[in-house]
Amino acid sequence: MDAISTVSPTLISDQLQDNYQELSAIYNKCHDVHFHTFTIGQTTKAFIVYVEGLVDIDLLNKDVLDRLLQETKDEWNYSVKDLSTLISISNITEIIRMDDLVSCLSLGSVGLFVQGVPSCFALGIPRWEKRGIDEPSAESVVRGSREGFTETIQINTSMLRRKIKSPAMKMIPYTIGLHTQTSIFVVYMEGIARESLIEEIHQRISDIQIDGILESGYIEGLIEDSPFSPFPQIQVTERPDVVCAALLEGKVSVLVDGTPFALIAPATLFSMLQSPEDYYQRFLIGTLIRWMRYVFFLTTLLLPSLYIAILTYHQEMVPTSLLLSVAKSREDIPFPALVEALLMEISFEALREAGVRLPKQVGAAVSIVGALVIGQAATSAGLVSAPMVMVVAITGVASFMMPQYTTGIALRMLRFPIMFLSGMLGLLGLMLGFIVIVIHLCSLRSLGVPYLQPLAPMKKNEMKDVLIRAPIWSMRRRPLYANKTNMYRQPPGQKPEHNQGNDTHDRER
Repeated sequence: MDAISTVSPTLISDQLQDNYQELSAIYNKCHDVHFHTFTIGQTTKAFIVYVEGLVDIDLLNKDVLDRLLQETKDEWNYSVKDLSTLISISNITEIIRMDDLVSCLSLGSVGLFVQGVPSCFALGIPRWEKRGIDEPSAESVVRGSREGFTETIQINTSMLRRKIKSPAMKMIPYTIGLHTQTSIFVVYMEGIARESLIEEIHQRISDIQIDGILESGYIEGLIEDSPFSPFPQIQVTERPDVVCAALLEGKVSVLVDGTPFALIAPATLFSMLQSPEDYYQRFLIGTLIRWMRYVFFLTTLLLPSLYIAILTYHQEMVPTSLLLSVAKSREDIPFPALVEALLMEISFEALREAGVRLPKQVGAAVSIVGALVIGQAATSAGLVSAPMVMVVAITGVASFMMPQYTTGIALRMLRFPIMFLSGMLGLLGLMLGFIVIVIHLCSLRSLGVPYLQPLAPMKKNEMKDVLIRAPIWSMRRRPLYANKTNMYRQPPGQKPEHNQGNDTHDRER
């Protein structure tokens, strides 16, 4: 949806004074909007309007005002073509409606009005302060590109274009927000992404009616399939290489001006558990790390509940020596295992959030020292047992292995209801909670794609990138949600022939 402007779509007048008065009323009490009146030639009156801080003042003075003030001819047929020969600005647009002009001014254009001309010339000379390209702060890089997106959407699109130079990469612009008029780009690979997927995301973005978009999270919440699910259905990243890899698989990305976080859809649970470094390292290492990630995914979700269930209802499952050790450590604990786990889990989550919100210089120290001090003090005071501290610590470390921060939050949320079920029903409650989560995951969709694909429904051809990370030369096919006419990313026969190299070496010897 194009932005609904708060300015009425009135036509621009050919009378200079009428346009000046209307713009002055629109920008009443806006002291960052400047008007400058001057004369072209001997008699032609004109004025410019621009927003301070969004325009390159040096170019405005040198290439626009100086050229216009030095012009001596009065009889000008003012058009974009004639104006291009007079001033050295390539981005010139003729505008006939006042609301369109207001949108251009907010994007860094200068409005030029000339007496007797029933239109305005928008001169595109934007310039504003922007952050340089840095390493992604929310996603640590082990191996790969250390470039991260910035808050300027033009820089973000240029980083994508540097990696994918093919004109098949299309960028469709949108402007959303009644007041913010935020620029958005939907990026996809023509011929690789399905037309139905492109139409679906176009329809969802076009239906957005809101007064402002300040971050990509607004878009995520407005286009996802199941907003009440704790699991994210759209992947979030600030790495250009992750976006490019997703585009080459047939996915669609959404870039939002003002934020370094891009959206990728459709997303599955397994894509949330995959890291870009899985594909940059040797496939055996990538497979091992991926298995560890799956194990710790279940550990984050189930370990405290499993401890509560076994300690409360199923002590016979524990070896006698271990059971005696645990019983000895819990001898003076006044709370049941469920209350004990809740105390530690809530304290750990509070410390983790405090470490995130505090300044970086003190955040890490507070979270680490706080966990050590509180854990030791609680154990010494007899409020919690040492095994419970260890279980909570292992669970917290396991949650840090999730590549997607939003997936880790979902697991942290779901851990508490499963703990309550385990405290009331034992292992039966744990299995009941786990089955409900699996059923919920099977019902989720991300832009129409099943959330557990390719496991449910089963897609054998795609399993080589789920349970294992197959070698690059064996991953010929794109995922099944890509365009069926372009399913192969590489021809057959890409496997390295090691014997040929050995034979050549032997012949040279």
